[in-house]
Amino acid sequence: MTASGQEQAPAAAVEAAVFDYGGVLTRPVKESIAAWIEADGIDPHSFSRTLRAWMSRGAPAGTPVHRLETGELTVEEFDALLAAELTTIDGRPVDRVGVLSRLFAGMRPDPEMFELVEELSELGVRVALLSNSWGNTYPRERIDGLFDPVVISGEVGLRKPEAPIYELTLTRLGVPAGSALFLDDAEPNVLGARAVGMRAHLHVDAPSTRAALAALVPGLRPTRNGAPV
Repeated sequence: MTASGQEQAPAAAVEAAVFDYGGVLTRPVKESIAAWIEADGIDPHSFSRTLRAWMSRGAPAGTPVHRLETGELTVEEFDALLAAELTTIDGRPVDRVGVLSRLFAGMRPDPEMFELVEELSELGVRVALLSNSWGNTYPRERIDGLFDPVVISGEVGLRKPEAPIYELTLTRLGVPAGSALFLDDAEPNVLGARAVGMRAHLHVDAPSTRAALAALVPGLRPTRNGAPV
């Protein structure tokens, strides 16, 4: 009921769900980063300082992260730039070879989220992938067989949260913005989707995302295997 005592209309069902990859379809990226920082002896303050400079909302356009995500920098070039900004706890130089490979080595798929995607597809909801790539090795056979379209920033030369990459995804889906729900674990990307008219959900974990989708997709279970959310 609304404050006026009238019943609130149910939210319209979605035709398509657009998923981010890292941190949404995988376990939290921060877990892999923490393991890398410990294994390589990285001073965590040097890493967080660099991320703020290259990724914060106030960061200038064209930072190394931006250029990596759009494919303007190779992984090897980015590795060298990142290593130059980092320090280690014991003062050793950071090995510039394979920095990103080590950073993402602990990232694992989240089975609950892949199960959710499969259920949505079975219920007739279009499912798409929209990811900013850091040179990640995606499980292409798995995602190409499940998602249509698959939009990877480095492959299309665009990046979230800028409008063109959302618009490209919607064009490939063939659905209006208001009929698509975007799911991401980064708030700026969620806001970017809303700015082009998409509905969007900030992903925290699989149970809460399932519950949010269940309110919009007829037939989707709000729980997994009978377990409470």
